[in-house]
This record gives sequence, structure tokens and C-alpha cells, in this order.
Amino acid sequence: MGVEGVRGVRGVRGVGVRLVQKVSSTPGFAKVAPHVVPALDRAVHRLTRGKVLLSAQLLPGVILTSTGAKSGQTRRTPLACMPEDGGDGGRGWILVGSNFGRAGHPAWTHNLLAHPDAEVSWKGRDIPVRARLLEGEERAAAWKAVLAFWPPYAAYQARVEREIRVFRIVRK
Repeated sequence: MGVEGVRGVRGVRGVGVRLVQKVSSTPGFAKVAPHVVPALDRAVHRLTRGKVLLSAQLLPGVILTSTGAKSGQTRRTPLACMPEDGGDGGRGWILVGSNFGRAGHPAWTHNLLAHPDAEVSWKGRDIPVRARLLEGEERAAAWKAVLAFWPPYAAYQARVEREIRVFRIVRK
């Protein structure tokens, strides 16, 4: 089960994409981005009533609503995603637990492992989903597609000893 019809990066073109990819691959970006990007995404998403994610102007994105693995509380996390089936999320999405190339797995991955039923906000619509951690050949195929979609993930993986978690989320 591979990833078909991915449209790739939108918004910025040519040299702009390469520049953004180069900057987002740096350790400095990994230090700053986790504090700035999600906060901006949450604010813009709230102000536009779910219609706009600022970071989605470069990469497609969702707001993942999951249940906290330990707390049981609702957690909302803006995430870049790779839509499957032609870019419309018709079959689902791939989520990459890169944590911007930082050492630990991001909290949202622990949440999905403990509670795979979740919800995504996609283009202003809330969609119930089920998440599944990809492993083995299925993960390898998705990882290859993800690297073609957004090459900086390779730099993130090179900086960490852990295997970056990759999830497929599908509509329930």
C-alpha cells in the first residue's frame, strides 16, 4: 500500500522552496521552530475558524485533536502532513513525528499510540480518524514518499538516533 498522487509542496516555488528546505534542515531552526510555528498556527487557525493554517502555505497541514496518553485530556497539535490520493486527503494522511529533528519523540505520537482514535481539522472540516504507526516495508515505502515530498526529513533523521515515527491516519 504505497502513497499515490502526492502533489508536493505548494505556495513557494523553485528557489524559494530550496531555500526554505535548507533553512528548515538546520539545527537552529529545530531550536526555534517548535516554539514559534505551532503557536502561530494555532492562533491563525482559531482566528480563521479553521480555514487557514499559516504553515500550510508551504506544506499541507492539519490540526490533530488527540487524547493525552497520560492525562486523558484533549490535545490540539498543528502538524504538517502528506495527503494521500491526489492531495485531497481522500484516503488519508501521513504524519511524521520528526519533532523538527530533536532527540525525543513528539508528545502527539505517544498520544496516538495510546489512543489511536482522533480527529483532524482539514481545510476547515473536522474529520474523525484512526491512526496507525507504520512499520517494516509499509513504513519504508511511506518514508521514501515522504522524503520525495519534503527532503528536510532526511536531515532530521540524520540528527537523531531514534527512528522517526510515521503514522497513517484514515477517516473513520
